[in-house]
Formats: sequence, C-alpha cells, structure tokens
Amino acid sequence: MREHLRCGVVLLLVCLSASCALHFPSEVSGHRRVEVASRHQEVVEPPTVPVWLVADKLHTGLVFELAWLERHGYRKPKEIGEHQYVCFSWGDETAYVQKRWLNPAQVVHALFLPSDSVMEIIPFDWNVPEVCIHQRIYQTHVPDSSGGRFAASLNGCSTLLPDGSPETAGRAPWGDGILIRSPHSYYFPRICNVWTVDVLNAGGFDFSGLSGLSANGVVEQALLEKNGFQQIWDPAWRTEEQMQKEP
Repeated sequence: MREHLRCGVVLLLVCLSASCALHFPSEVSGHRRVEVASRHQEVVEPPTVPVWLVADKLHTGLVFELAWLERHGYRKPKEIGEHQYVCFSWGDETAYVQKRWLNPAQVVHALFLPSDSVMEIIPFDWNVPEVCIHQRIYQTHVPDSSGGRFAASLNGCSTLLPDGSPETAGRAPWGDGILIRSPHSYYFPRICNVWTVDVLNAGGFDFSGLSGLSANGVVEQALLEKNGFQQIWDPAWRTEEQMQKEP
C-alpha cells in the first residue's frame, strides 16, 4: 500500500473481461425398447462488445464504441457527431485546459484542495491502435447488456444542461475532442486513474480502489484473470517505418 501511495503522489506531482446435453426419455414402459439419442445443442453466446483500456506512464483512459453507449442511454455532447469510437478520461480542469505544465501552487491546490474537474471525450473512426499509437492498449469484451451500467456511470460524470445534454468546458487539447464539466471534485486520492477504476467497476469489473493510484496499478489489475484484459499494443512494438512516419 505504501508503494501505491508513493506512486500516486509522484503521479500527481508530475502533472496532475457448449453445452452438450443428453436428452433421455422421461419414462420407460415395461420392456419396450426405447431408442435413446443424444442431441447436441449449439450454445448461443450472448453478444459482446469490445472495451479498451489505454495507458501511458501516468494516466489511463477508456475507449468504447459510441453507438453502443448511445443505444444504452449515454448522452453525448452536442459537439460530438457520428463516430465509431470515443476515448474518455477525467481529471483536473486546469490540467486539461492549460497548455503548459502546472506551476507549484497549482500542483499543491490539485493535491490537497478539491478542484474543478472535466471529463474528456475524443471521437475517432480509425482502428484503436492506429489512433492511440503512443499508448499501451489493453482489450477485453463485455456483455452487450453492460452498456447501460457504463452509460449511467459516464452520464453521472457529466454536469447536465436543462435539456439533458452535457455542459462543455471547451475543446480538448487534441483531435476533435470536447471537455465536459464534471460535478465531481478532483483531489487526492480521487485522481484520474481512480476515475478509470470507478467506471470499470460500475460496468461489472473487479478492480481494487488502491490500484487507481497509478497507471501501472490499473494495468496490473486489468491483466488479472478475473478482469480479462489482454495487451494488444505497446509503443515499443512500433517498427522503424512507423516511427519515421510520425509527425
């Protein structure tokens, strides 16, 4: 636990996943011969959808299929159009809006005093590893029915306008993303990675709250058998050709 706390403090100071049935006759009369046949029944697996966890050295985020979330009740910002995927993260509003490192006073404020927070939502349409090439990416599949729990959790992280749509705080630092005002305060230990853990647990996963004190802690929990994530991308896997094409 001491190690988790130390990782969390360092993090904040730097910035802020066939049935084969045999059917027997229910009755056998006298000595009449009854043919007993086995019948293989095809198991229909419940529909599943992918969920991705993305992580760098300090922060984590979640990627979902936008249409799936909307079908289960997620209310997206008006500024977000029709896209295939959306990446979510959460954190201190100043850290997202300010285009430079936080100064010492801002770091102390974020650490020890409740501060305003935002949820970042970035839409995209390419394959997830092609967009998040600088992130470690982990994937699992969840039942389609869990979409309602994820949608409710994400809606709960949004300050809503009278018409029920999320209130936005501006543009995200990259892509066509939007910053959504959150009703929750940012403070230690309720930090960005703890938000990731909370959303995953709301969707049916089993993460320890302490794992949210660091990005690596979240990843370690994700890779446990009970959660079922598998790594599908690491920046270290980039080829020389890929790196040369990077801006």
